[in-house]
Amino acid sequence: MKAATMPQDQIASPYPPPGQDIRYENEIRLLQNLNRTERLPADAVVFTGSSIFRFWSTLARDMAPLPVVNRAFGGARTWEVLHFFDRIIAPCRPCIIAYYCGSNDIECGEEPAPIAARFEAFCGRVLRELPRSRVFFVSINLSPQKRARWCSIEAVNGLVANLCAGSSALGYIDVNAALCDACGQPRPGFYQEDGLHLRPAAYQALGAVMRPVLLQAWQEITAPAV
Repeated sequence: MKAATMPQDQIASPYPPPGQDIRYENEIRLLQNLNRTERLPADAVVFTGSSIFRFWSTLARDMAPLPVVNRAFGGARTWEVLHFFDRIIAPCRPCIIAYYCGSNDIECGEEPAPIAARFEAFCGRVLRELPRSRVFFVSINLSPQKRARWCSIEAVNGLVANLCAGSSALGYIDVNAALCDACGQPRPGFYQEDGLHLRPAAYQALGAVMRPVLLQAWQEITAPAV
């Protein structure tokens, strides 16, 4: 991966920002237990991040034949995904990581640049410890509940897309075109009553966009050496 592309005064510490904390210890322990008790597939595709992935109940079916492992949790923020990497992601030895996080950071009042910088720090850690792996950032979706923060969401997505464009080990998957109509508005029937979490039809749309990208990358990584 290329060196950090953001101004040095905006590169985030791996620790929580001032005034924030690290949550979800109980959920992390449950995920650690799954890593110990479940048979983890070889060349896994690990989905991590916040509840958009956590609640994807049809993930294995929607991504078949990819060997997926779901390690998303709670209302994860980027600093927590980074903090818990060694406990819930690294033991899976994934060859691909699908990453959905940042929306909850914005809800906490975080600025776009530090959010993107923490994703960059996460990728740096992945590529040091799992150099064969690739990381795909799935765009933060423009949900009705976050309408007042769409500008911040689009800023994070833009920063991360630029970062990913500069590295063959990173990828950016834009899912908002699938979740929004031709006028750029959230599609009716895709969101639950809270205006944030997704209904089954939205997950089908996510799968249709994401699966071909992840499958191609997985096949490239796992292809026998010639």
